[in-house]
Amino acid sequence: MSPKTALAFVRRQGVVLESARGPVPNLAEVVAGQPIQGSWWGHTKGHEIFWLTRAVRDSREVLVCRLVGGKVTYVHRRLWPALVRLAGDFARDDLAALHEIHTPRGRHELRVVRFPRWVPPEVKRQAGRLSEAHAKVALGRAQPNKRLKLAGARK
Repeated sequence: MSPKTALAFVRRQGVVLESARGPVPNLAEVVAGQPIQGSWWGHTKGHEIFWLTRAVRDSREVLVCRLVGGKVTYVHRRLWPALVRLAGDFARDDLAALHEIHTPRGRHELRVVRFPRWVPPEVKRQAGRLSEAHAKVALGRAQPNKRLKLAGARK
């Protein structure tokens, strides 16, 4: 799988978990081509999974947050208006944008941008024109009826 293919998968699905199991697909298992037992780091495609998750995390078309079960979740830009429209139904921390920063010393730091500071003005306008019902349909299985639970989550 290429980074372009991984991004197309996220675009098509709309909401994707990075590696946890839950009510939406997860990228790690799509890359592996099978369910992963234990950590994906030990899988034969572990390096490919790592690079592809980083490519998706680096895309400006993807919000990286903890929307589903508090686990790393990708939300494609096409669903941002629906997410903003229903923001009051989610925990604020679940909507914070996560950015992995590589420091000059080679360390990785996680920077958090609180909701709604990451939301572009045009997305706010689109969200204002979107009905609650349409937003719920757009989010599909990631609807905010309650904090989304994971089934058999590991990572």
